[in-house]
Amino acid sequence: MGYIVKRVVSYTCHHSIPVVLPALFTNTGIIISHLRFLYSKRNKSPSWTERNTFAVMKLIEFIDVANQQYSSSTSLLIGFVEALQYGTIDHETDKSGLFWRPRTLDDVNVLLGHVTTYCDFVDLENGHDKPILNPLKKTSYHEERLRWCAYYRRKSNCFINHLDKPSKNQFFLGRTVKSIERHLVAIEPVYRFPKEAIDDLLSIGCMVNGRADLSTYLIIMLIHWGGLRTSECFHIYLEDITVDHKTGMVYVEVYHPSDGQSPDTSFRNRREYLAVKYRLQPRNEYNRQHKLHSGWKDPLLTSRKLSFDVMFFPTYKAADFTIALNKYLSVRVKGNHPFLFTNSNGEPETKANFINKHNRAVNRIGLPPQKYLGTSCQGHRHSYGYRLAKNNFTQLEIQKAMHHKSHLSCLVYITPTPQEIRDKMREALK
Repeated sequence: MGYIVKRVVSYTCHHSIPVVLPALFTNTGIIISHLRFLYSKRNKSPSWTERNTFAVMKLIEFIDVANQQYSSSTSLLIGFVEALQYGTIDHETDKSGLFWRPRTLDDVNVLLGHVTTYCDFVDLENGHDKPILNPLKKTSYHEERLRWCAYYRRKSNCFINHLDKPSKNQFFLGRTVKSIERHLVAIEPVYRFPKEAIDDLLSIGCMVNGRADLSTYLIIMLIHWGGLRTSECFHIYLEDITVDHKTGMVYVEVYHPSDGQSPDTSFRNRREYLAVKYRLQPRNEYNRQHKLHSGWKDPLLTSRKLSFDVMFFPTYKAADFTIALNKYLSVRVKGNHPFLFTNSNGEPETKANFINKHNRAVNRIGLPPQKYLGTSCQGHRHSYGYRLAKNNFTQLEIQKAMHHKSHLSCLVYITPTPQEIRDKMREALK
């Protein structure tokens, strides 16, 4: 019986800087092609890397138990997708021993996409003829099977053609790469932080032992009145705050965490600045389990410095933010890092710690921190987008304010909920 385990390794290619990556080990050796593949995609987010590794692990697990049941790698790949979609348990028994439960269509398509991308890489490495084992180095059993999977995936050009709805051209055009057809679902409503509770959250919820938790207060202002994603707040440097001497207001810029312009012009970008001056990485490049990790959703940047400005709405909230920021800076504990928000030890504030503090603040005002109530951290950004829509901002203007690359992305934030539509229907009948 084979096995597969994931371990974190430090991988170096052609004398480059070592990169920490997940590696897959089986009873026949390491899946070196997958390690090379992840290295080629090292600029992807940690969540993408983890999901891709999971998809390949599932494929190898399936190969281990099902390889003898299929006459070709094409049928094996079809069986793999069926096992993902329908599970492997039949009336509480599972001859395969995998005990996979059925997955949603979206999840199957994501895993299929990851496997397809990896197989493309394997196929490219081995040329466009049938897979040939390297005569100078014996490949492991799993490496050989994965090469055949890549080859047949390209030859058949489809993993799950039999799951697609038949068309009149099916027998003339052959197979094409398609995902499983998803059910048509309208944009699901998002849950916004209740507008009647935001003042209490800031004035009461952020009070701890009779003192204001100013870092939590400021982050809530940034995500509620400035529309930032929660993770973006933890990429802000102290130097990213500038003062307009005419108005006395502060401006907040959010830079790309690695490629953005360094506050010290002797460094080419923020990655170099963090590495040389502080021995740190950009926070989106840490492993997701690392306490300093904070994601980056690739927002629309509006400056050649690879940054965008925070736009407070209502605009007078910028004055409130300025007052609170001055108070915070007077008590901020300094540390050996450039980040604006710190904990009581002077270390960079973490996203996980902020979420915990936010949830406790919500509890203090008598509300549970629940997504469906809008009282989670995500509810603040949703509230920001909806507030813009209610004040007659155009879709393009909302896109710019929320830093979306597509004008369609903001639709989820400005769509009325079913309850709001019902209320409007009742009003129309009066």
